[in-house]
Amino acid sequence: MPSVQSFTIACEALNEHGTFSEGDVLRGKVTLALIKQISAESMFVKVTGDASVHWTKRVNDRTYTYSADHRYFKLKQPLIPEWAKDVIPPGTHVYDFVFNLPSCGMPSSFRGSHGKIVYKLTATLARSWRLDRTVEQELNFNSRSIPNLPTFLLQQICTTNKEMGFFSKGNVQMDVILDRRVFAPGETIAVVAKINNSSSSEMTPKFKLKCDIVYRAQGNTNHESSTIAIVSDQCVTPRTQKTVNCALQVPRDLGLSIQNCNLISVEYRLKAYLDISFASDPKVVFPLLICPHSMIHGGAARPHSASAAGGPSNCDFPPPAAAARPYPAGATGGTLNASVPPPFMAMGPYPYSAAPPPQYPAQPAFVRGSSPYPHLASPYGSQSSSSSVLHPPPAAAAPHPPPSAPEIPPMNTYPTPPPYNATQPSAPLMNTDFLSQQDEPPPSYSLLFPESSAGQSNSKQ
Repeated sequence: MPSVQSFTIACEALNEHGTFSEGDVLRGKVTLALIKQISAESMFVKVTGDASVHWTKRVNDRTYTYSADHRYFKLKQPLIPEWAKDVIPPGTHVYDFVFNLPSCGMPSSFRGSHGKIVYKLTATLARSWRLDRTVEQELNFNSRSIPNLPTFLLQQICTTNKEMGFFSKGNVQMDVILDRRVFAPGETIAVVAKINNSSSSEMTPKFKLKCDIVYRAQGNTNHESSTIAIVSDQCVTPRTQKTVNCALQVPRDLGLSIQNCNLISVEYRLKAYLDISFASDPKVVFPLLICPHSMIHGGAARPHSASAAGGPSNCDFPPPAAAARPYPAGATGGTLNASVPPPFMAMGPYPYSAAPPPQYPAQPAFVRGSSPYPHLASPYGSQSSSSSVLHPPPAAAAPHPPPSAPEIPPMNTYPTPPPYNATQPSAPLMNTDFLSQQDEPPPSYSLLFPESSAGQSNSKQ
């Protein structure tokens, strides 16, 4: 009689669809029901995300195999430490676990003929001298990493013209209008086509929803193309104009678009064309995006919302930098605006009542032949004017130091100005202007050399 009655794993659903995305918190339970006590060496639960492709191609008499694998993440949590050899008594034992899924961009779950992208939970019970007991649960992962989503929400208009050939005369023009190019599984694609048939041929407007899948491995590709839905309208007679309204239903079980996987890509397109006998068909092709319903009609379509820079967010896009916020003039330097208080930023307090100046003035580009010293305002005032008061630099920023300043070439530095000496000179003041003396004789010899100097020289002789 086996000792283990049941070994199951279950996770809590975050929404009605039971899907998970980047940055979500995954909570669940592992339930172990025992009939008799057992000795367990270890028990752990892990969550993984993997992509793999595999296909074969026959060329002449040889068969070539192409395969590739890529692991996006692996998270592991022990429920019973390894080599613990815990004795578990009979009964039902429940173990809780919590995982924080990575917030980086990962592709949605996918299963195809030559590849798959799988996210799953795995719980393993290891016992000595027995095979490990393993239970798995696959997760339905819907990616939120869609970089070009705002462009797919805009209206799209495409036009095609065709000049008829040998079997008909005239030309044909068709304008196709789509309100948006992103849809969720189960929605309806509304298409409006304005047809101007100026030829002598009849034509039938048709609309197709197609899916293109590409598998990549070892430098080779494998392409698959399939038609999801097709709708045709009534025939357009010659020399007439007609407006066609078409509705294509997106299947509820249709897979999501995959653009961020290096092994598998899934793309959808809408093809609108005119079926003309004995002539090439004029067509218009719209690339479509199939994504979760919450990405289209919820707030996730705006990557940089108010919560992106604040609390936790499941958005895959990086939040905008704090310095890039559109503050008015005078908030962080520049022209002072007294009516606008400065924002709270890690720039350090300043001991001045006015708004602080910019930390690092812009350095002008060096031009050959010009002065290597740019004309910047000196921290000591004008060098040509004298002043006995020196202006000290601003106090050091505390508690938050300012960002590191960019390195400035040595040619742009200024020498320290000499200290100002306010004492009077020791030499006598010369108030007489000798240049204005025209007729006066020069000073006498005795005036320049007193007698005391002459007496000393005679005594030495």
